[in-house]
Amino acid sequence: MEQDIINDYTQRASFAKEEADKFKKLSNEYSLYRLVVFGLFIISVYIAAEADNIYIAVFSLIVLITWFSWLVKKQSHFETLTNYFLDIKKVNENEIGSIQSQANMYDNGAGFINDKYYYASDLDIFGHGSLFQLVNRAATGPGVVKLAQWLIAPAAKTVILSRQQAIDEIARKNDWKLNIQANLLFSLKQQREQIKNLVSYLKIPVTLEDEQWLKIYIALAPYILLAVIITGIFYVPARYFIPMIGLFNYRLVSSRSDAVKKTDLIAGRIGTTLAHFVLAFKNVEEEEWEAAYLQNLASKLKYGGESISGKVQQLSRLIDKLNYRLNVFVGFILNVFFLWDIKQIIAIETWKKNNREGVETAFDVVAEFEAFISLASLRINNPDWCVPEITDTEGYTLIAKNLAHPLINSKKRVANDYELNDTHKIDIITGSNMAGKSTFLRTIGINTVLALCGGPACAGNIKVSVMSVITYMRIKDSLNESTSTFKAELDRLQMLLKAVESDKKVFFLIDEMLRGTNSVDKYRGSKAVIEQLIGKNAVGMVATHDLQIAELEASHPQYIRNFYFDIQVKEGEMLFDYKIKHGECKTFNASLLLKQIGIDVDAG
Repeated sequence: MEQDIINDYTQRASFAKEEADKFKKLSNEYSLYRLVVFGLFIISVYIAAEADNIYIAVFSLIVLITWFSWLVKKQSHFETLTNYFLDIKKVNENEIGSIQSQANMYDNGAGFINDKYYYASDLDIFGHGSLFQLVNRAATGPGVVKLAQWLIAPAAKTVILSRQQAIDEIARKNDWKLNIQANLLFSLKQQREQIKNLVSYLKIPVTLEDEQWLKIYIALAPYILLAVIITGIFYVPARYFIPMIGLFNYRLVSSRSDAVKKTDLIAGRIGTTLAHFVLAFKNVEEEEWEAAYLQNLASKLKYGGESISGKVQQLSRLIDKLNYRLNVFVGFILNVFFLWDIKQIIAIETWKKNNREGVETAFDVVAEFEAFISLASLRINNPDWCVPEITDTEGYTLIAKNLAHPLINSKKRVANDYELNDTHKIDIITGSNMAGKSTFLRTIGINTVLALCGGPACAGNIKVSVMSVITYMRIKDSLNESTSTFKAELDRLQMLLKAVESDKKVFFLIDEMLRGTNSVDKYRGSKAVIEQLIGKNAVGMVATHDLQIAELEASHPQYIRNFYFDIQVKEGEMLFDYKIKHGECKTFNASLLLKQIGIDVDAG
C-alpha cells in the first residue's frame, strides 16, 4: 500500500517535470522574439531618420509596442506555467520524503515551542522530528498558526466531527489538494508576516495632491496628444506642440514621484504574491464542497456579491500595470501618452477604498484550508490509520486497538491495545529500562492530541472522549530562571493539580515522578501525589521504576490498575517485545546494562 502511494507521487512528479521543461523552452523562445521586436524598432527609427518622416517612427512604435506587449504577456504566461509545474513537482517529492523519512520542506513549528503548554514539549508536538513536522503543509504564516492552535488544545466534539468530515472530503480530492499546495508554495519564500503587512498596506491610503483635477486630465490626455498628432499631419506648425505636450505629461508624472515611490515600495512587490493568492482563492471558490464546514468556509470568499478572487485579481493587475514603469523605455512612452504612473496609483487607491474589507477574512479562510490540507495529508499517506470515534461518556473513555506512535517508522513501531471505558482510573505502569514505558505514554498522548484536533490516529481504531491532556515527563532545570530540577518538577505538579481542579476533564501522563530528590522522599512524595489525584477523581497514567508505587493497587483496588513492560533474557541478551501487559513488572535490567559497560553490581 505504501509503495503504491509513493509510485503515484513519483508519476505525478515526473509528469510535472516534463511539463515544466516544455513551458521553459517556450518561455525562452518568446524571450528571443522580444529581442527581435526591439531590433525592429531600432531599424524603424533609423529608416524614419533617413526618410526624415516622424510618422514612420510613430506608426512603427504603435505596432511594435502592441506586438511587444503581446509577447511579454505570452512569455509571462509560460513562465507562470513553468513555475507552477516545478512547484507541483516539489509538492509531490515532499510527500515522498515525508512517507519515507518524515522529511518536510514546510515549517516544523519550532517557533511554537513553549514549556508552558500542557503537553507540547513532552509529546514532541513542535520542532525537529515533531508531529508538526510530520503534519504541516501550510505555507502561509496564518496557516502555520492555525494548525498550531488546533494541536495545542482539544476542540469541542461538534467541531471535531465537522473537521473529520472536511478532512475526509479533502483526502478524497488529492488532485485538488496538491494543486492548491503548489499555488501557495511561493509563500514559503516570503516573509512570515507577508499577509499581515499586505492587510496593513490596504488600510493605509496614499494621497495625491489635486487628485480630482488629475483624474479629469488623465482621462483626456491621450486624446489631446492623439488629436495634436493627427492635426500635425495636415498642419505642420501643430507638430511643434507634440513634444511640448509629451514633456508636460512626463513632468506632471515626475512631480508626483514621491507618491509613486510610496506605493511602489509595498505594492510593487506584492503583485506576483497576489496573483498566487488569486489562484488559491479560485481553488476554493470553484470546487464543489459536500462538507458543511467547507461550504461555510468557501462562502466567506464572497464580498459585495463578487468572488474575492476576482477582486484581488483586479488589484494584482493594477499593480502589474504599475510595474510597467520598471522598463525605462516602456515606462517613458506610457507616461508621455497616458500619465501611466499616476493613473495606476489612483486606480489602486480607489480599489483599496472599495474592497479592503473582506480580504483579511479571505486570508483566514485559506489558513484554515491549509490546516485541513495538512491533516488530510496524514489520511492520504497513511490509509491504515483510523478516523477516531469521539464519545460523550460521563466518565473517561480511551479505547484503542493496534495503537502505535506516528513518529516511529512504520516498519519499527510496535502497536498495543488499551482500554479505559467510561470510568475513572489511574494506571501505574512499571517496567525495565528501555522496555517501552515512556514511549507508550507518548503514544497515548500524541494520538489523543491528533484525535481531538480532528485528525486521524495511528491505530486500527480508537474511541476517545474530549479531554485535556497534561504531561509530566521531560522536566528540566533552567539556569536562566535559576530553577533546579526538583523546583521545575514542583511547578509542573502544581500546574497538573490546578488543571485537575479547573478543567472539565484532564487526562494526565506522568513519567517517573520526583526524579530530583532522594529515593525515600521520591516514593513518599509520589504516593502522596497519586492519592491526592485519586481524591480529586483524576484520571491518567504514571510510569515508574518504583515497584512500591504498584502496591497502591492493594489499597485502592477500584481505582488503581497495574500494567507493565518486561524483557526476556536469553544467554545474557536482552529481548524487548514492547507489549503492555496487566500486572506488576518482575524483571529488571539495570544490572545487565551496567555489566555491558564494565560495571559488575554483584562484585561489591
